[in-house]
Amino acid sequence: MVVPPPGRGAPPDHVPSGRGASVTSRALAILGAFDERHRVLTLTELSKRAGLPLTTTHRLVGELRQWGALARTAGGSYSIGRRIWDLGILAPVQRGLVEVASPYLHDVFGATRATVHLGVRDGLSVLYLDRLGGTTSVPIVSTIGSRLPLHTTAVGKVLLAHAPVELRRQVLSTLPTQPRPTPYSITQPGLLRRQLAAVLDNGYATTSEEMSLGACSIAVPICDRDTVVAALGIVVPSLRGEARLVTALRVAANSIGRELTRGAAPGALGEG
Repeated sequence: MVVPPPGRGAPPDHVPSGRGASVTSRALAILGAFDERHRVLTLTELSKRAGLPLTTTHRLVGELRQWGALARTAGGSYSIGRRIWDLGILAPVQRGLVEVASPYLHDVFGATRATVHLGVRDGLSVLYLDRLGGTTSVPIVSTIGSRLPLHTTAVGKVLLAHAPVELRRQVLSTLPTQPRPTPYSITQPGLLRRQLAAVLDNGYATTSEEMSLGACSIAVPICDRDTVVAALGIVVPSLRGEARLVTALRVAANSIGRELTRGAAPGALGEG
């Protein structure tokens, strides 16, 4: 996904925000204040990280919020708004992936009648690019554009298993302190490490009520040449018929991968 450059406590060098800067530059400095470690910011924090006076920040934040570029949380802080996501998904990289994958998501839905997900890794989260709702009554947390922890979903586990070593270590080291959406959410680093090894051995991941009670999930990687760029998954009431479901996912994922390989440069998709 195309996101603003990470903030570092001051606006990026190429986005001037001080005296003489244009209104556009100042607005971009506010958006650039958000990054992976600063997803939610107060008005004061935005002012400091963007290098803008508080009064200017207040005015621009109001305009950005009205347009949908920022959203206000229940606690009065601010986060990136849905309008930014709507624009980001138009970027050629993600749009290409969604368009290529779309007919195959419908194939999986037709074969399983389950909710189907397409996700990529965005830092320490799985970002859902597309979703088809299933016909069975299963609790579904994700929506298009939403993010969930990598370790709580099958799509996330696939992406985490293929992530750089340092990122896996980071997730494992902080696992015991992460929130537990359900009593079955994994908090033991050793258990998750074994599961990730199994993902690499078996070629797919599963979860059992780790994100929502009453919901299980299965996912497989999507590859562009030899690089895992996304994951394709389904949410089901149970893991009965696992082999059949995995086969349906693999057929679709392999087809998506072949189309990506024909039409995109290696590694052009996904988030590093």
